[in-house]
Amino acid sequence: MKKLLKIVGGILALLIIAVGIYYFANNESLPEGVQGEKADALAQKMITAMNKEAFDNTEVLEWSFRGKNHYIWKKQEGIVDVSWDNHKVSLDLKDLSKSTGGDQELIETALDYFNNDSFWLVAPYKVFDEGVERRLVTYDGKDALLVTYSSGGSTPGDSYLWILDENGMPVSYKMWVSIIPLGGVSATWSNWKESNSGIKLPTEHTLSLFGIKIDMGDVKAFNPRADELANKILKAVKHEAYKNTRYIDWSFGGRRFYKWDKEKHIVEVKWNDAKVMLHPNDMEKSVAYLKGEEIKNNDNLVKRAWDLFNNDSFWLVAPHKLFEPGIIRSIEMIDGKEALRVKYTTGGTTPGDSYVWILGEDYIPVSYQMYVPSMKMVAVPATWEDWIETESGTMLPKNHTFSSGRSLSMGDVKGYN
Repeated sequence: MKKLLKIVGGILALLIIAVGIYYFANNESLPEGVQGEKADALAQKMITAMNKEAFDNTEVLEWSFRGKNHYIWKKQEGIVDVSWDNHKVSLDLKDLSKSTGGDQELIETALDYFNNDSFWLVAPYKVFDEGVERRLVTYDGKDALLVTYSSGGSTPGDSYLWILDENGMPVSYKMWVSIIPLGGVSATWSNWKESNSGIKLPTEHTLSLFGIKIDMGDVKAFNPRADELANKILKAVKHEAYKNTRYIDWSFGGRRFYKWDKEKHIVEVKWNDAKVMLHPNDMEKSVAYLKGEEIKNNDNLVKRAWDLFNNDSFWLVAPHKLFEPGIIRSIEMIDGKEALRVKYTTGGTTPGDSYVWILGEDYIPVSYQMYVPSMKMVAVPATWEDWIETESGTMLPKNHTFSSGRSLSMGDVKGYN
């Protein structure tokens, strides 16, 4: 027995020594950083890269944590459905006393799970939350962002050093947290997924501590209320008839004239002495004319026609394009009523533009506010008025008016088959 105890004692001593060596070899002290404008600027760069605006407008997030805890977060309502084992709790984050699905102990457990597991999903979006301190740190010769949570959550006092790429996207962070005695343990933030609401969410993390993996499950973020409102707009402007409309004719301010074969996607564009038969799906087939003569080296005229068509058709058919790829839809309240914010992330001439559609009682757009960074437009209004039902049965506008009083006519608008 004594010999056995000596062997066990020897093994324990070796383990303690090994743990001690590992600790002193890998434990890092919390780095010092500088608070102020530079730290805040780096934090702003990060949340811009992450599309914080879309996160603020996201309605629902779904994910799981290591296949054990499952979440449906109705973010705008402040309600989270948390399920694990045989338990299901509906947390009311605005008033915890209104939570349902269990006693106080079970509700607090659900809240602790949510605080931890949502952090692994959306932590980069929280760097400007109340009670968060931001510091600029030099790490491996580059700027990094040290974030300390002085209050809130389940473990106030934790710190995270965000390592970013050149665009401001998180690559990883290093942790100094109460639940891990080792300082500076890192975790990856690199397996990103683009969600329907326009935000990027991680699908998995890998910790430097023994290569532990954290699976976030089938992450989703979407805006069902916004999609419902967009569908009401499409019904109001008779979008089904628009999809079946073959030809659309219009002009733009009396300066440019269009005949669009929508089925074949060929557009006759005329302005001044120029005419282009534009083939947007195969630009090399486009043919340009100047004063009636075909122009062989026509790249400049074709490019000009393409830019004009993108701009001028938008003023005619934008409400019919609400569900095209690269569009993010979200709800915005204007004068106490729901409006639809539409952001174009790809396509067109100026991706990144946003438009907030103001609707009438019948859901037909009456105006929009334009947010166009390239032109420094912020909430610049323009009306959408004089809607007509065309021969093909769809609805199209004939006129727009700007806040300056200037009018824009779409000419003799026609839609037919």
